[in-house]
Amino acid sequence: MTETKGARPDLAAIEAARAATSDEARPQAVARMRAKGGLTARESIGAFLDPGSFVEYGQLARPARRDMEGASDGIVMGTGQMAGSAVAVLAYDYTVHAGTQSLVNHAKASRLFALARERRLPVVTWVEGGGARPHDTIQLERPSGSTPTFVAFAQLSGLVPTVAIAPGYAFAGQANMAGLSECLIATRRAVIGMAGPPLVAAALGKTFKPEEIGPIEVHVASGVVDVLVEDDAAAIEAAKRYLGYFVGPHEPGPAPDVMKLRDLVPENPRRAYDVRKAILGMADAGSVLELKAGFGKAMVTALGRLNGRPVGFLANQPMFLAGAIDGPASDKGARFISLCDAYDIPMVILCDTPGLMVGPEVEQTGLVRRSARILLALANATIPFATIVLRKAYGLGYYVMGSRPLNPLLLVGWPTAEFGGMGIEGAVNIIFKKQLEAEPDLEKRAVMHRDWTEELKRSHTAVVQAGHFAVDDIIDPAETRDILIRSFANLPPPAPRTARKHIVDSW
Repeated sequence: MTETKGARPDLAAIEAARAATSDEARPQAVARMRAKGGLTARESIGAFLDPGSFVEYGQLARPARRDMEGASDGIVMGTGQMAGSAVAVLAYDYTVHAGTQSLVNHAKASRLFALARERRLPVVTWVEGGGARPHDTIQLERPSGSTPTFVAFAQLSGLVPTVAIAPGYAFAGQANMAGLSECLIATRRAVIGMAGPPLVAAALGKTFKPEEIGPIEVHVASGVVDVLVEDDAAAIEAAKRYLGYFVGPHEPGPAPDVMKLRDLVPENPRRAYDVRKAILGMADAGSVLELKAGFGKAMVTALGRLNGRPVGFLANQPMFLAGAIDGPASDKGARFISLCDAYDIPMVILCDTPGLMVGPEVEQTGLVRRSARILLALANATIPFATIVLRKAYGLGYYVMGSRPLNPLLLVGWPTAEFGGMGIEGAVNIIFKKQLEAEPDLEKRAVMHRDWTEELKRSHTAVVQAGHFAVDDIIDPAETRDILIRSFANLPPPAPRTARKHIVDSW
């Protein structure tokens, strides 16, 4: 802070007012955050931004009601640098009227979001608070729905990356902002709900604790949370990592041990393996950030880098449903494709799926339309993507996972790849149905089924399909990283965008 000793009285008064908003001037507020295990709004922004880069907006703002006090009216916000790239930051201050949203701090937030839209600044918000401040709005007889804050935030979608960090309670308006963000990072102490305990009690006639309304485990499993972390400091680091895929140049990272990829897919086609190991075996070491890990577990979505270039990884997960694509996996995959396409991030698709999930139960989940979301997203995306068939490439599951009709930049398979219009065993049941039913001896019938299955598999192997030019090549798994790096390097850079491509669907 600039030295004001001996300064004019008016300057001294301004500096005193600014000093009163600092953490140093509010030790009790800081102590309350420490008791919760959290950082203050100013500490969070300070830890996120490059030192000395923060320019604050609205530091002297105060509640509209003259009989109320509140440092900066509960919002710390402004612009700064994150790893040398310009960003906009906004943190609701939970120590000021529980971080509630007011007439004045809505005006502050709307101002910052408009600035971010005009200047194309990524936005990071800390959404800890209890929604609307009722004694502020009722006292002022403020019309319902009059604030542009949420509209201004929604208009950033697909234009600039938006990150929300939920370090603690996020109810009502703050929950809405969490849902509008393109990436939601939450700590384990976070609680998120469309209404807090008072409104829930008024609506349902039953009193709940905050943790009973929206515990973080619920939001991880439902796909609301993109990244779950331990604490406030980890959330800040995750936000830095996430934004790093969208801003600034990056040096090539260290290569992983690509030789491990040769033994990743088991020889036994019935054995599962963790496809995350395939991603880690291709991407720069330490560069992978998985999104929505607790949701849609039949699909893995992750951001990473190949020789410094940001890429998105979309992969079937054989560890869950054998990689069959169900409703949650469809939603997760389609949303991830939309995110990557909006910001011109190329993709790597790793296919190992027996197809779309089947049966009466999944039909009740709306899979007909949910599975179509992946195809709609990928068929209309303009980003380049490479498809690697690791093992099973069957039916519609393969079709939506980067097959030839979707015109991938590169379509290759590993030696373990298998292709078919449907699962091989299911195809045998249909093709040889009469012969199998005609054999009364169950043991002989099983031998017949096994032999026909093996024969059909041989005609659908990777080498046979390459002979038909159904794929561009069959490659050594250990060469995958190098081939991907060279393939993407041979492309011209995307044309500069003067407008957004499309929004990123909140779901």
